[in-house]
Amino acid sequence: MTTATPTQPARLEASSLTLGYTDTAVVRDLDLQVPHGRITVIVGANACGKSTLLRGLARLLRPRSGSVLLDGEAIHRLPTKQVARTLGLLPQNPVAPEGVTVADLVGRGRHPHHGPFGRWTSADDEAVAEALALTDTLGLADRVVDELSGGQRQRVWIAMALAQGTDLLLLDEPTTYLDVAHQVEMLDLLAELNARRGTTIVMVLHDLNLSARYADHLVALHTGQIVAEGSPREVVTEEVVRTVFGLDNRVIDDPVSHTPLVVPVGRHQPRHPSPSTPASHASQEIR
Repeated sequence: MTTATPTQPARLEASSLTLGYTDTAVVRDLDLQVPHGRITVIVGANACGKSTLLRGLARLLRPRSGSVLLDGEAIHRLPTKQVARTLGLLPQNPVAPEGVTVADLVGRGRHPHHGPFGRWTSADDEAVAEALALTDTLGLADRVVDELSGGQRQRVWIAMALAQGTDLLLLDEPTTYLDVAHQVEMLDLLAELNARRGTTIVMVLHDLNLSARYADHLVALHTGQIVAEGSPREVVTEEVVRTVFGLDNRVIDDPVSHTPLVVPVGRHQPRHPSPSTPASHASQEIR
């Protein structure tokens, strides 16, 4: 297994972590240190345990054995508000209350900072305004969330997580249901947040090529265990892709980002004239 040592101590880590549902273990005896201030992307085939691992890291799923540590303490033993002030989560398919406006939804990210009788303050206003500005949703503040496009809604949910004032952000498939242009827009936004604010980001993505383009640190899962982790150049190899996805492939350089680019080798290849076939003869065959 390829590993990379974080340059700073990890604030979030898993130690001998086993997670599962009912009688089925999905993640097994897993160790992971999330590099501080970097973008970590978890990749793998369907049902390999990606979302389960993220749920465990976010304290939504209690470990069967092992532990998840936040700043050196078992995350399940920490007060809920303390965790919420440190770690933000964007789950798959979040649902907004009916009729809620963008400003109201983003403002809910401030709840962890209020006591039982806490009042809204100028600090809350500033946090919400900054989150809206960072996600380019300030102009949507008075719009009802249900009326927004998929890409706009995703940006609003990220704004709510940012309004929490956390410097750890976990996202489960943030590009789901977005077209290619909006996928790139969303990942550009997250990369900018990481660069400008130093936000540590952990996300699950399906697209391996986009993962390689945006990740500082890649974690490849197979049947609930890490088979490779490190930089995209270290992890995205033909052997690892074949092991993790069962896919015959070739890995080349992305001409834009110069990161690894996976080219699948399918069973049925396009039919092209051979180099020795005259073009006129080929066109006659096509007719």
